[in-house]
Amino acid sequence: MMLVAEHLTKRFGGVPALDDVGFELRAGEIHALCGENGASKSTLIKLLSGSHPYGSYQGRISVAGSEARFRSSRDASAAGIAVIHQELTCVDELSVADNICLGQEPRRWGVLVDRRRALARAAEARARFGVALDPAAPMGSLGIGQKQLVEIVKALARESRILILDEPTAALAGHEVERLLGVLRELRARGIACIYISHRLEELFRIADRVSVLRDGRSVCTLAGVEANEAAVVRHMVGRELTERDRRVPQAPGATLLAVNGLAVDGEDGAPRLADIGFELRAGEVLGVGGLMGSGRSELLMHLYGAAGRRRAGEVTVGGQRLPAGDPRAALAAGLALVSEDRRRFGLLLEESVGFNLSLASLRALSRAGVIQQAAEAAANRHWFGALQIRATGLDSVVGRLSGGNQQKVVLGKVLMTRPRVVMLDEPTRGIDIGAKREIYALIDRLTAAGTAILLVSSELVELIELSDRILMLRDGRIGGRFERAAVTPAALLAAALGVDPLRRAG
Repeated sequence: MMLVAEHLTKRFGGVPALDDVGFELRAGEIHALCGENGASKSTLIKLLSGSHPYGSYQGRISVAGSEARFRSSRDASAAGIAVIHQELTCVDELSVADNICLGQEPRRWGVLVDRRRALARAAEARARFGVALDPAAPMGSLGIGQKQLVEIVKALARESRILILDEPTAALAGHEVERLLGVLRELRARGIACIYISHRLEELFRIADRVSVLRDGRSVCTLAGVEANEAAVVRHMVGRELTERDRRVPQAPGATLLAVNGLAVDGEDGAPRLADIGFELRAGEVLGVGGLMGSGRSELLMHLYGAAGRRRAGEVTVGGQRLPAGDPRAALAAGLALVSEDRRRFGLLLEESVGFNLSLASLRALSRAGVIQQAAEAAANRHWFGALQIRATGLDSVVGRLSGGNQQKVVLGKVLMTRPRVVMLDEPTRGIDIGAKREIYALIDRLTAAGTAILLVSSELVELIELSDRILMLRDGRIGGRFERAAVTPAALLAAALGVDPLRRAG
């Protein structure tokens, strides 16, 4: 047994992210770790790799039979644990050899980097692990798949016995995936242990010896690889079905307020982010948007608001009027409002007061001849402060000192003060307690009853179903499934996000 985690519990602000989790990894094993967004896979990995140090959690971690008390990721690395992150940490300006030796460069006289020895060490590691890469090649000249292999060689060259691979194939082409899986099989034969995290279930069943599922920060089950199948894993990841009593009471939909047709969007780097997106959103309706991390959910909302992405094709209309791309001011004037998933970065000025933040987006409407009408501003601030039941000593309270739930209410108040026709909510309940979450649910009810249209992004499948009249599931920047209220289950949504068949036999 290479690694054993027992009764791991980790809290953030008193809220448990991990709750009594257990995990085991054997030498020469590829152990897959599955779970929805928010299942706390990343938190578990940060504990195992020393990013969350010993003493910040409860429970015990053992490596090769000895208790591990990692104070940092450096301690975990010294114990033979290496993490290959989805976002690669390589330096494009350096050579392959320099990247493999990074942080452990051979030196002459203890000062100068010995390039010849670095090249020789990289060539030795390349040959030892059977990876065909030119040690002298610039890292920036390699493709994503080759860079992934360099990261693996770098970890193994440091005598790592445990590799943690976080979504290693997310950006790889088909032939690169096959190459990576082949390398991992060879490493397994050499006794290297791997924790493999991926939303691509078909890969897991091809390579994993065991599959463990996390749900809501808890260990759900561990299945032998030969017993695992898509339907069984999806069922364990989802957990429960909702009854109609859990659902928001729908409103009779009105006129179409937002229409999107054939939308295709590239990122600032020119890479495609969204393709062939089309939908309509009507007054009094909640249209849910789901998908896994990187599926394009936030990119869609940010682009509709004019704050991100370059439109390659398609048209967006609000109330029948065409909305130009890349113009947040035009979006706001058309009645489109956005509550970003990162309220601290995009939603608030944390050093300023509650009142300052509430009226920030409405100053033009509260001004005459360029002068803010302070009485009108104060009255509007008082109204939303009371209507949203913001818990603070007053409008002069510094917003950065409020709880997460109350900060979110300030963001919502700022948006609602603009009197929008369409409100786009990106993860509106992330990081807030259950009481504040229910208050936001009630606010959504009031808004739709008044004819406001809601475009809702959420990682929580149960939340999507509870609040939405219709749901779109995105996968790799495209619509992977459309669901009406009467025919939706968490399992069906997750299957659409993963791109699997929910009707396959459950084990």
